[in-house]
Amino acid sequence: MTVAVIQFGGSNCDRDTLRALDALGVDAELVWHEDGLPAPVEGIVLPGGFSYGDYLRAGAMAARSPILDEVREEAENGAPVLGICNGAQIGCEATLTPGAFTINESARFQCERVHLRVENATTPWTEGYDEGEVVELPIAHGEGRFEIDDDQLDVLEDEDRVLFRYCDQDGTVTDEANPNGSKHNVAGIVGDRDTIAVMMPHPERVSLPDIGHTDGQGVLKAFAES
Repeated sequence: MTVAVIQFGGSNCDRDTLRALDALGVDAELVWHEDGLPAPVEGIVLPGGFSYGDYLRAGAMAARSPILDEVREEAENGAPVLGICNGAQIGCEATLTPGAFTINESARFQCERVHLRVENATTPWTEGYDEGEVVELPIAHGEGRFEIDDDQLDVLEDEDRVLFRYCDQDGTVTDEANPNGSKHNVAGIVGDRDTIAVMMPHPERVSLPDIGHTDGQGVLKAFAES
């Protein structure tokens, strides 16, 4: 399949994502946002970085690029779409998923490894894991705190649309394990369709066997198996 990894000014995880997909045998290519999506396209990644320097709000300007209209159309047609870190911010700003990512509770940039508990193992992004399994992925963000109003959060919870929560190494969800103050420790969710996902941690950075840690492969395998 052909997966488009969309580049904006300030994207900096696009090549990492491309390499991780290539290692899984996925045909992926970098696509500059002004060029539009290639045809056909069978998957889309909004990668991490600092699109437009995070002016206004992280992801706000990129979400208004014309290519996002194409992304929404492909998503509605069932193409898998994944937003990672800045891509997650873009995805929320573009209303691909509900909620928003805003300034960390610490008010500082955080770059560290965190533990995540798999909350729903039946989505394309998590079927390579077991429900309740704990994985370790890196974060690198200054605006990673997930916020959403209580009614919308209830919908996410009731519809089992939370993919991952920040947790302790043993899988216990605690305030101490929450690196950025995200509501209910949410680290990743799916949209109305489970083929659309956004997450703040970086699966592409822990997907290559030659660096000895592959906990993120399960997320990216959604593109290999769809």
